Amino acid sequence: MTAAPQALQDAQTLLSDAGFATGDVWYHGTSSALLASIEDNGLKRSGDKAMKQAAKQTMATIGNSYTESIEPVFLTQSKELAHYWAEQTVRDRSVRFEGTEQPVVIAVQLPQELAKGVKPDVGAASLLMTKEGEHYLAHITGVYDRCGVQAPSIDLMKADRMDYLNKLGMAYYDKDIEAEYVSVVS
Repeated sequence: MTAAPQALQDAQTLLSDAGFATGDVWYHGTSSALLASIEDNGLKRSGDKAMKQAAKQTMATIGNSYTESIEPVFLTQSKELAHYWAEQTVRDRSVRFEGTEQPVVIAVQLPQELAKGVKPDVGAASLLMTKEGEHYLAHITGVYDRCGVQAPSIDLMKADRMDYLNKLGMAYYDKDIEAEYVSVVS
């Protein structure tokens, strides 16, 4: 992974021994190919319809069925961490689609009542046990090191649920997020 552009490197101001500070703005990493739809329709749960359709077609080709799951909108309190996930989205899409997609970070500013719906992503424990998750843990360790903060040592199966948010920057919102609450971070 490449380092986030300087304008997105906010870990230095957010990170302390307690983890990442949380404010009123959340961030979501995505691909430039999805940007027009997000600006028009907001962030939708399980939002990348093209990737879901491609997975469904692949499974049909090999004779397996595909059950689509509804995933929440994944968020983080850091533009820098959102950029990491945006790069992952671009990489994943590049396997299926031609073109020159770029990582994009979306800011999400929910009204106070809706913001209460943002939760620590405890479900990330299963992700973090995969190669993709190992890469994220290595990335986050690098972010902590760069900021001069001791990287967390977390037993993923016994961790306090708030560690997923505070120490790893992983949160979710289990509803669609209307377009009026999203904007592109430039």
